[in-house]
Amino acid sequence: MNLNQKGAEDLLKLSFQSGMAGILFGLIPLVVKALLQPTMAYAGWFAGLAIGLQLLGLSLAVLALRRKKISAPQKEKAKKMTLILAVSLLFFMLV
Repeated sequence: MNLNQKGAEDLLKLSFQSGMAGILFGLIPLVVKALLQPTMAYAGWFAGLAIGLQLLGLSLAVLALRRKKISAPQKEKAKKMTLILAVSLLFFMLV
């Protein structure tokens, strides 16, 4: 999979998928700690995987944003994706 040959729309789709997976994996330890079991054995693994997936999504959105020939709607999508993933990454790092 060569990311330099993919279009901006494909990069944004991959960014969205990895960002959403990262957010969902980040919510698992929070929900388990709050509701079920405060001493979950693998909470650190889920949190690390979540941060890694969010960083991957953020880097793909920035890669799509740095393309030379990108339309205005795709550029706005990439900017929104970058902002949302940066805020969620900051939230899950501070929690």
